[in-house]
Amino acid sequence: MSRRLLRTVCTGALAALTALAGTAAAPPPPAPPAPLAPLARADPAAEPVGPVDPDGTAGLDAGAGLDPRADSGADSGADPGSDRGPAPDPATAEDDGTAEDPGATETAGTTETPEPPGSADAPPDDAAALPPAGGDSAAALLTRLRTLYRQTEEAAERFNATEEALKLKTAEARRVAASLEAARAALARGRAEAGRLAREQYQGRTGYASPLRLLFADDPQSALDARHLMDRTARERAAALPRLRAAERRAAGLAAASRTALDRQRTLAAQQRTRRDQVRKKLAEVEALIASLSPGQLTRLAALERAETAGAQRELLGSGALGPARAPSRAGAEALRFAVDQLGKPYEWGAEGPEAYDCSGLTQRAWAAAGREVPRTSQEQWARLPRVGLDELRPGDLVVYFPGATHVALYLGDGLVVQAPRPGGRVKVSPLAANPLLGAVRPDPGAASLESYTPPVLPEGAREGSDEGYDTDGGHDREGQAPAVSEAR
Repeated sequence: MSRRLLRTVCTGALAALTALAGTAAAPPPPAPPAPLAPLARADPAAEPVGPVDPDGTAGLDAGAGLDPRADSGADSGADPGSDRGPAPDPATAEDDGTAEDPGATETAGTTETPEPPGSADAPPDDAAALPPAGGDSAAALLTRLRTLYRQTEEAAERFNATEEALKLKTAEARRVAASLEAARAALARGRAEAGRLAREQYQGRTGYASPLRLLFADDPQSALDARHLMDRTARERAAALPRLRAAERRAAGLAAASRTALDRQRTLAAQQRTRRDQVRKKLAEVEALIASLSPGQLTRLAALERAETAGAQRELLGSGALGPARAPSRAGAEALRFAVDQLGKPYEWGAEGPEAYDCSGLTQRAWAAAGREVPRTSQEQWARLPRVGLDELRPGDLVVYFPGATHVALYLGDGLVVQAPRPGGRVKVSPLAANPLLGAVRPDPGAASLESYTPPVLPEGAREGSDEGYDTDGGHDREGQAPAVSEAR
C-alpha cells in the first residue's frame, strides 16, 4: 500500500516538474508594476478648490460697494451704422483629454467674456465743460441739468453692464469648480481601481504562482479566462490614467482662468463705482440748486423745457422721418401693455421692477413679459438687436437716445414713447423727440404685425411730469417735500 502511494506522489511531482520545465523557456511573467507616482497638483495656496463664492463678490465691500441699483448698461462704442455689435469670441479649444502639456490645457474650453463695451476708465460722454453753476438763467440751468443727467445715466448703464458681466463670470466659476471636483473624484476612483487590479494580477488570489494555480484549479479554463479579463481591465485602467490627469490639469487651468477673469471684473466694478459716485455727487448738487430756486425761476425752467421739446417734436414730425402708422406684433403689443401698466412708478437706478424701474430695466421687463429676452442695458439693446428705421417704427419697438446709447424707451405710436425718464421722475408718456434720437431696434424682427390692433388706454396724467426728471411745481412734490434723487438699493 505504501509503495502505491509513493508511486502516485512521485508521478504527480514529476508532472508538476515537467510543467514547470516547459515554462522555463517561455518569457518570464511581467514584473510587478511600479507604484503609481502621485499626481502633481496645483499649489493649494495658489489654486484653492473650495466652494466658489456664491455671489462672485468675495473681497468686495459687501452691500456698499457694488450697488445693484444703478441704471443699466455699458457704452458700447458700436458704430451706429452697423446692424449689430461685435459678437463675443467663442474661444473654445477641442481637447481629447490625452494632452500632457499643462500649458496646452490650462485654458482649454474657456470662452473669454469681453469687458463691457465702453467700460474703460474714460469719462462719460459729456464730461467736458459743464455750464457754470453760478448763473441763474433757465437755459444755463436746463443745459447743466441735462448734461449731468446724461452723465449719470451713462455711468449707471456702464455699472450695470459690469454687474451683468460679474454674474456671467460667477456662473462660469461655479461650473469650473464643479468640473474640477468631478475630475479629481474620477481620478481617485480610477487610481484605486487600477491599483487593486495590479495587486491582484501580481499576487493572485490563492498565493500560488500562475502555472500552479492553473494546474490545481477546479476549472483551468475559467481561471485562464479570468486572468485574461483581469489583464485587459488593468490595461484599460492604466490607459485611462493619463486622460484623467490631463482632465484635472485642464480643469485646474479653467478654474485659474475663471478666477483671473472674475478679479478683472471686480476691478472694473470698483472703477465704475467710483465714476458713479462722482456723477451722483454732481447730480445732488444740481438737485439742491433746483430745490433752492424760486417758483418764478422754476416756471421759466419748465416753460423752456416744454418749448424745446415741442420744437424738436414739430421738427421731427414735419420732416417726414416717421412712416405711416403700423400695428405691433403680438409680442410687441404685450410688451407695450406691460409698460403702460407701469405708468406713474418711480425711476430708480438699476431697478427692474416691480415697484420702480430704470430706462432699460423697463424695456427689458416689458419684453420679458411678452416672452422675449432682451439684453439688460440700453447699450447692449442697441448693439445686439436688429435696427429699424424711424420710418418703419411700430408700437413696441425700442427707441434709443444719445450718441452713447445711454437711454431707451418703448415706442407707443403716434410719435409718443413710454419711458422711465431720469432720477426723480416717474414712468410716463413722452414725445418721441424728448431726447436726442440715435435710432430704433426691434426685438422680434421676424414677427408679423397684427391685423387688428387697439392701442392701450392711457390713464389720466400719463403725460404729466418733467421729461428731465424733476418736478417744477414750486420745486416740491405733492407732499410738499423737495424733490430727491432716487438712490440705488
